[in-house]
Amino acid sequence: MKNRMRELRLSQGLSQNALAEILGVSRQTINAIENERYDPSLPLAFAIAKAFNLSIEAIFIP
Repeated sequence: MKNRMRELRLSQGLSQNALAEILGVSRQTINAIENERYDPSLPLAFAIAKAFNLSIEAIFIP
């Protein structure tokens, strides 16, 4: 699934490690999502949306 995570993360000045800590996941998970090798679970997608204060649809493009 396409996503805007890298763009959003960089616009907020966050490293992959920092975002991973906020979300309670590994840096490798963030990297895999950003590189579209892994689609997050629904609870993680909601957590990502909350972290960026956006809707899931604004981040993930089917």
